[in-house]
Amino acid sequence: MDLSKTIAVRPKKTIYRDGNRLIKVMNEDYSASDVLIEAFNLSVVHEAGFPVQALHEVLKIDGKWALVLEYIEGKTLAELIKENPAKTEAYFNRMVDIHLNMHGYKAHRLRHHTDKMQEKISESGLDATTRYELHTRLHGLPKHNKLCHGDFMPDNIIITPDDKAYVIDWFHATQGNASADAARTFLRFMLAGNEKHAELYLKLFCEKSDTARQYVDKWMAIVAASQLVKNNPQEREFLTRWAHVVEYD
Repeated sequence: MDLSKTIAVRPKKTIYRDGNRLIKVMNEDYSASDVLIEAFNLSVVHEAGFPVQALHEVLKIDGKWALVLEYIEGKTLAELIKENPAKTEAYFNRMVDIHLNMHGYKAHRLRHHTDKMQEKISESGLDATTRYELHTRLHGLPKHNKLCHGDFMPDNIIITPDDKAYVIDWFHATQGNASADAARTFLRFMLAGNEKHAELYLKLFCEKSDTARQYVDKWMAIVAASQLVKNNPQEREFLTRWAHVVEYD
């Protein structure tokens, strides 16, 4: 296995290319359960028929867990937006179309996001009253079983030279409500300090899916609370403010 060509270095992994294979080598402290969750999620989504990389194998390289995946030739949507800023709205239209297409798939073996979010709210570190309100709100929201990515951002979408789209990085995948997935994308843009893209994305999502903005907004506090478990000091103040935006009729 050739690890001489490094594609990217991330906080918890290094990514290499070896011919038509992509090799994601995790850091030493990356758990076996986490790498197996990502491999399982990817396999389930692949079997559901949604276009993703094929998983070749899970193994250890020099004591580190690694995933060997199909290499997809192309550029990420984030790269295309950076290279062609005048086409930003067109790229965001494409992004939302891909997201809505994804939500049309079913992957019943994935964990349901309601269960995952209930668990994360409990671990968020928020006060008991806020946790109770968020648990209650989540319990009252519709429970769907649509394929959700959990980190649907332009850098996780690859557009091939023949204009096919592939979505990568499925560690956070669940089945659940599409508007919760949209709320997470919105908050990811906001956390990156990109309010303009956050608003453009959500405007297009609501228009194309015929979803009321107010309905997506009901998920914002829940998603913010679930993000708090990452315990990122740079994000905590922002997410805590969003997690306390709890309104009831």
